[in-house]
Amino acid sequence: MIKPEALIGQLTLWVLALVLAIFLGMVIFHQWQMSDPYIKSVMSLTGDPVRGHAIFQMNCAGCHGLEADGRVGPSLQGISKHKSQISLIQQVISGKTPPMPQFQPGTQDMADLLSYLEKL
Repeated sequence: MIKPEALIGQLTLWVLALVLAIFLGMVIFHQWQMSDPYIKSVMSLTGDPVRGHAIFQMNCAGCHGLEADGRVGPSLQGISKHKSQISLIQQVISGKTPPMPQFQPGTQDMADLLSYLEKL
């Protein structure tokens, strides 16, 4: 018969191992995402939120509203609190969420757009 203390110790080790595995998986996934040259370039730049707002008005406001409060597309208010910069970049350039079109801005334009979205 296994003593309760030994069982608790084994369970604790398994939980710690699982947490460590999840953490390492997240780190590896993040590094894999950062290996994309476009994302790496965007992340190395400083964005201008004023330019980002202008880019948003020209390319995104038709669906997301003039102040990103939603129309056809969802509201983007507070979006940077829910999605990482990498996720936002991938969302913009992939077009994987119909009816959102694929949009591949230049790296500085993308950095500017990210800077604007972070201010929402």
